[in-house]
Amino acid sequence: MSNTPRRRDAVGVQSVDRAITVLEILARRGEAGVSEVAAEIAVHKSTAFRLLGALEGRGLVEQAGDRGKYRLGVGLIPLAGAVSNRLDVTQQGRPVCERLATELGETVNLAVLQGQWAVNVDQARGPSTVSTHNWVGQLTPVYCTSSGRVLLAFTDPARRGPLPPMRRFTNRTVTDPAELERELGVVRETGVARVCQEYEEGLNAIAVPVRDRFGSVVAALSVSGPSFRLTPQRMDEIVPALVEGATEVSRRMGHVG
Repeated sequence: MSNTPRRRDAVGVQSVDRAITVLEILARRGEAGVSEVAAEIAVHKSTAFRLLGALEGRGLVEQAGDRGKYRLGVGLIPLAGAVSNRLDVTQQGRPVCERLATELGETVNLAVLQGQWAVNVDQARGPSTVSTHNWVGQLTPVYCTSSGRVLLAFTDPARRGPLPPMRRFTNRTVTDPAELERELGVVRETGVARVCQEYEEGLNAIAVPVRDRFGSVVAALSVSGPSFRLTPQRMDEIVPALVEGATEVSRRMGHVG
């Protein structure tokens, strides 16, 4: 019975939990030896040694000289950086979102890529949006939303992985991969993504990219509103203000250019 899938899964989860606890111990103490780690997580020294060895192999911990102590490793920096980028773009983008929402009278969102989804990390509502939906924290499909198409268009296809099944939300939703690739080509060429009633009936949206200090697209700044008000013509009119807003957020993120 000890070899059943359920048993192996339980052991795997326990190992992950212990590894995370080891990282928390080192974060709290700064440095710790094998015996200290073993005592804190209540395991044999050999188990603690294996855990530290596995983490060291990934660069998540490192030995502090020849004193038999371990500390957090530089391998954590890229992981922390990925999170801090999201926090930074929210913090740096908030005043811009609020200004644009007031100026344009529509809902303004900031979204970042999370796997195969666009997740909205901040939102500001204009004076015309009395009862708009709260999109913060919402995962939305990348293929039929303006923010999603911006994030998809500027992500290396080799890194973005396969798209999820392209479900039809309205009769206007693009579900043909070839047609989507043509749309993404337009986004890359123009720097603007427009979506008319593809994700929700009666909802239009337009988005542009936000870049970090390295010039990489890390977020999408979008304006959305009811189709009777945010018409294709109106979307064309607000492009300069939206691009200016994204440029300001990018500048706040350290991008020059």
